[in-house]
Amino acid sequence: MSIAAASPAALADAVGTRIAGDWFEIDQARIQAFADATCDHQWIHLDEARAAAGPFGATIAHGYLTLSLIPHLTAGHLDVAGTAMVVNYGLDRVRFLQPVTSGSRVRAVSELTGVQPGPQGVRAAVTVTIEIEGADRPALIAETVALFVPEA
Repeated sequence: MSIAAASPAALADAVGTRIAGDWFEIDQARIQAFADATCDHQWIHLDEARAAAGPFGATIAHGYLTLSLIPHLTAGHLDVAGTAMVVNYGLDRVRFLQPVTSGSRVRAVSELTGVQPGPQGVRAAVTVTIEIEGADRPALIAETVALFVPEA
């Protein structure tokens, strides 16, 4: 299931629509790989013994790791026909609300919150909430913006 539109211009009709994705596990190997890629080797992410005695009882994913998974977690959430390409336009707001412990499963809930036509195409604002399975609070909320360029 996805938020579908017949064209970039038709996205306006879908404002307010929400969709949830599939659960995805963030394991220690992924956390280690992200630490290596970003040179962020803080003990809270990598030292399992020390982190077990720390404030979260386990290692935690980097906030930026969880944020960087948004494209994967939201893949297929918007299905817009008549689009030549989609460009990541950026983020307007990001808040990290709760850490994701190693082995947790997360999923994205996307809500199309705004559409703005422009000379290059249609900018779509999507509020993405990354939920943690079994948790009362989400890991993060991000307001993403994508540019949908119509076919010529």
